[in-house]
Amino acid sequence: MSISKQSTLQLKRTKDAVDVVFDDRMIPHIFAKNDHDVYYTQGYITAMNRLWQMDFQTRYAAGRLSEVVGSKAIELDRYQRRMGMVYGAENSLKGMMENPKSKAMIEAYTAGINDYIHSLSSAQLPLEYKILDFTPEDWTPVKCALMLKQMAAVLAIRSDEFYMSNIMKKYGTAVTSDLFPDYPFREDPIIPVGTKWDFKPLSIPKAPVNPAETATTQIKTKPVEEGIGSNNWALSGAKTASGYPILANDPHLNLTLPSIWYQVQLHAPGLNTYGVSLPGAPGIIIGYNKDIAWGVTNVAADVLDFYQITFKDDSHRQYKYNNQWKNTTMRLETIKIRNAKNEIDTVFYTHHGPVVYTKKPDKFKMADYVPTGNAMRWIAHDKSNEIMTFYELNRGKNYNDYRKALRYFDSPAQNFIFASSANDIAITANGKFPLKWKDQGKFILDGSDPANDWQGWIPNAQNPTVKNPPRNFVSSANQSSTDPTYPYYINWEFSPYERGKRINDMLKVMNKATVDSIRIMQSDSYSILAQNLLPALLSKIDASKLNATQKEALSITAKWNKFYTAKAVAGSIFDLWTTRLFDDIWADDFTFASVPMRYPSKDRTTELILKDPNSKWFDNVNTPQKETLNDLVNEAFKYACDSLERKYGPIGKNWQWANVKKTNIPHLAKIPGMGSEVLMIGGAKSTINALSESNGPSWRMVVELGKTPKGHGVYPGGQSGNPGSFFYDDMLTTWADGKLYDLYLMNSVDDKQGKVLSHLKISKK
Repeated sequence: MSISKQSTLQLKRTKDAVDVVFDDRMIPHIFAKNDHDVYYTQGYITAMNRLWQMDFQTRYAAGRLSEVVGSKAIELDRYQRRMGMVYGAENSLKGMMENPKSKAMIEAYTAGINDYIHSLSSAQLPLEYKILDFTPEDWTPVKCALMLKQMAAVLAIRSDEFYMSNIMKKYGTAVTSDLFPDYPFREDPIIPVGTKWDFKPLSIPKAPVNPAETATTQIKTKPVEEGIGSNNWALSGAKTASGYPILANDPHLNLTLPSIWYQVQLHAPGLNTYGVSLPGAPGIIIGYNKDIAWGVTNVAADVLDFYQITFKDDSHRQYKYNNQWKNTTMRLETIKIRNAKNEIDTVFYTHHGPVVYTKKPDKFKMADYVPTGNAMRWIAHDKSNEIMTFYELNRGKNYNDYRKALRYFDSPAQNFIFASSANDIAITANGKFPLKWKDQGKFILDGSDPANDWQGWIPNAQNPTVKNPPRNFVSSANQSSTDPTYPYYINWEFSPYERGKRINDMLKVMNKATVDSIRIMQSDSYSILAQNLLPALLSKIDASKLNATQKEALSITAKWNKFYTAKAVAGSIFDLWTTRLFDDIWADDFTFASVPMRYPSKDRTTELILKDPNSKWFDNVNTPQKETLNDLVNEAFKYACDSLERKYGPIGKNWQWANVKKTNIPHLAKIPGMGSEVLMIGGAKSTINALSESNGPSWRMVVELGKTPKGHGVYPGGQSGNPGSFFYDDMLTTWADGKLYDLYLMNSVDDKQGKVLSHLKISKK
């Protein structure tokens, strides 16, 4: 729909007049006179720009792609249903509908989307509908819940317990504890070390005395992809030029066109907030208003456990629990298939949750990540009402409002960062965390023993949190939530510490910070991993045994400043070198086709290289001779140089990091020609600017609090979902250059700070 300088629209389901002004980046600023109209209009306008994306993402989440593309999507649809995505969305929706505010919010948003859908003729449908040959259906409230479940799945569906159980079986407790410790050697946790816990903790459930022997499994779960996470930090006024806090957030996700996020301003009585929304869910997820700003990163709490189930027989109607046979329940999933008969899939549920597979499908990769005959206990299956967190935060005025808002947020657990114009800063690792015994879920659990069940919840008020710490900043980068003094178990392994360490190193020495110092920091590409490892690795290279290319590569790497800039040839060498080295160290001990295992962490491997250079793990057990660390370092270095030379020719421009990393933004449905070119930009998984091939900062935001707050932000794409529109990817270059746009938190339709391109007046009649 095109909008002229000023246009009018009659929408019967509004309660009063609404004004929408679009600024120079086509961001809508919605001015309504009541809550119903502000969310109704948010739904209408979001659909106007992103209808196909909203439709496709919720169909994907619900396991309904076969309706559009036919039987080739059947296994994916089955998988989504069997993971309990719709089941979880239905339970969430119950929670949302029990609260009058969230109920009204979702119903108004849904009505707005549907009124836009009904206004379209078939000729006006977004391009992807024509390519894939289908038409939109009416939106329903459960689709709003599905949007949030899909985000929970992206951030939580991974499990290492199969690998860990296999490792424990093969190597025993001592080796497993040594190579896979419960706390990293190097850590700079989110809640500063030494923070006192001012609460009386609940008693922790006891671990089973004699845990049942679980079977070795051949499951190859999806590896945790490093760098998928996010950064956020807030500086108190003591460290800024203005004397007021500055807050920054850049959530790292799989990057797509259309963009994951949609920018919007919502203005109604008691509400004036700006930020990014998820197309398909009402309210603003990350943003600010005149009093407060907030942002999120993923906690990586262990809130998904698999339980080995003993069925009575092949009918799967009963399973063993507490020395008795307990009935399963059946959920029938009807899958509609284009040009074919419907298929009904039966999923068995124990009291833990769905038994995802009783029998594995052939040639469907995602099924490899899930164990056969195991029930899945996942927090995202429970009733919840995350929407209310954003309802409250969008209207929040102070620290107490922030804490109140977080009580509603269960899943996916997030590190909510906060700053206010009253000069408070805070961060909370927030979610609904099961009360577990230490390491519960690190290994496969026996589903027949009640002692293995989740035994209650950590009280929300006792989630890890800190307000106004003495160091005058708070930050997170998906590392450990706390030091080991925190009385509860959240997980045994979090993201590597390098990003968090670099952020904290920079913030500690920062004074008189401005938006520019923070903006530049978000694009920082310095590698703490290289700082720790490179000197030790270089000292072990035998230069006399290198060829000309390898000698030149050594010289370049020795002079490297450890920044993964776009042109850093050394970045390409170091990245491939360390990947190969870690493989050389661990592949012979942890790669067996019949017993899938994982490698020890980067942190543990670094510790081994630096502190235990004569470790037995450096010897390759598959060769007669005894390899040393020096042998492996030299082999890996030569391998890295030879690989780069084979793929990219002689050492030079083609070896530059941007060319090797190949960052690009693909189309959401991978439709050729609708994604971006390869972007010549720096950043790497272990740096603040955590960029890989198509994963990275999906939204960068910096907010300066004060009497009048100033917001700055950008994402890699644009407001429009139409590939033919100027606004499809107009922000991409600014994002790639590490720059930010000023955001306009307008106070009225006539506010001159907003660069208004057009004005849409909506009336009831």
